[in-house]
Amino acid sequence: MFSRKYFLDPIDLQYKRVKLAWKGKLVRFILFMAGGIAVTILYTSVFNSMFGAPKEKALKQEIENLRFKYSILEMSIDNALLTLGDLELSDGNRYRPVLEMDSVPASIRKMGTGGVSRYDELEGYDNTPLLMSTRRKVDEIKNRATVQLESFRAIEAQKDEWKRQMEYLPMISPVNVIYRLGDGLKFREKHPVLGTPQWHHGQDFSTPHGTEVYATGSGTVIGAGWNGGFGNCVVIDHGYGFQTTYGHLSSIKVSKGLNVKRGDLIGLSGSTGTSSGPHLHYQIDLFGQHKNPLYYFNNDLSEDEYFDMIQTLTSHSSLR
Repeated sequence: MFSRKYFLDPIDLQYKRVKLAWKGKLVRFILFMAGGIAVTILYTSVFNSMFGAPKEKALKQEIENLRFKYSILEMSIDNALLTLGDLELSDGNRYRPVLEMDSVPASIRKMGTGGVSRYDELEGYDNTPLLMSTRRKVDEIKNRATVQLESFRAIEAQKDEWKRQMEYLPMISPVNVIYRLGDGLKFREKHPVLGTPQWHHGQDFSTPHGTEVYATGSGTVIGAGWNGGFGNCVVIDHGYGFQTTYGHLSSIKVSKGLNVKRGDLIGLSGSTGTSSGPHLHYQIDLFGQHKNPLYYFNNDLSEDEYFDMIQTLTSHSSLR
């Protein structure tokens, strides 16, 4: 408050208060308000410089929290990139070589993520480098993960095809492994019946008359009947260029056009056609080229193991 002023009235010898005119009072009021405003501004400025405004402080704290969360996110992304790298390594060094597939080119795995203006919206911030680094890594993960997913799908398809191929290839002995092997794939100077020199294009099994003969791989019967020197004969097309021939049978248990599974009974051995005695002629051709059947099955099984295998193969399948 402003101090009061008094004057001595000479007439009645009394002190009286000096009263200002309305203009003086207005000036005093304006000065008082101006001083108050100035003090308020000064106080606010000092307080904000020392402690910060509440909203500003809250925003700074939020920014620090976001920066911390981004740091945690970046570490997680780095770990994800390491895991993705391990998957790519297994893909290129393990799965694809086993399945005889070409590796995915590095140019495809590391393909770009867009033009130079892709991250323009992240420019101009205090944390622009952090934001752009995280965004680039996320885009890299998306691209590499997409490539890896497609690669795994291709591997899965190839695996299924290999599984099917393994089912169809001729890979077991056509008769019980206890039976003695006869002539194999070789040039015979004298045919046992014809007496002339000629090639023997398969493997003979010295089996008693009526021995069970099994399909050595899944496929379609393309021949079931008399076949010249082979006598009663079954021919199976296994796909993938493979055909197997079973000759000199005494009885045929399948018909042409029938689909068979590995281990299905297809006939009984005999001595029909050009034969010097009961035996089975077994022949494997790959794209028309004769192959040694002994390279396609394990002859070290016992009799029990062989029939256990046949029983396992046929327990969940039947002739179709």
